[in-house]
Amino acid sequence: MPDQRKPSFGQYLGYLFGRTLPDSMQDWVRNDLVGRGASVRYVVRFTVPLIPLFLAFYLLIPGERWIPLAMMALLLFPVLYFAIALMNIYRRHRLLAHGLDPELLNAKAQRRVERTREDYEQRHGRG
Repeated sequence: MPDQRKPSFGQYLGYLFGRTLPDSMQDWVRNDLVGRGASVRYVVRFTVPLIPLFLAFYLLIPGERWIPLAMMALLLFPVLYFAIALMNIYRRHRLLAHGLDPELLNAKAQRRVERTREDYEQRHGRG
């Protein structure tokens, strides 16, 4: 079987449910977990499965329109809060599961610190 660079639909579904992908797809996994838009992808993947639940609340709860909307908000805000709060823990776990360095999560912040230090040293010199 030839090396794949992107997962097939079945592999992608397995990946969404926590399965690991083959080593030939580590670049794809790295980009998915720490690349551009990784945080947005994570939050979308976490909230999209809840849409049927929210739709059921809206359609099945009697009353004025604001009542089911308020109930959805009571669920959505804590879900989003905990999803965002646990995002780095989950992404670090997925990196480790795929045999990648979990410090990749901090690479962007480290580059920013280095740029700031270089800028400071250019402006003010050392010492």
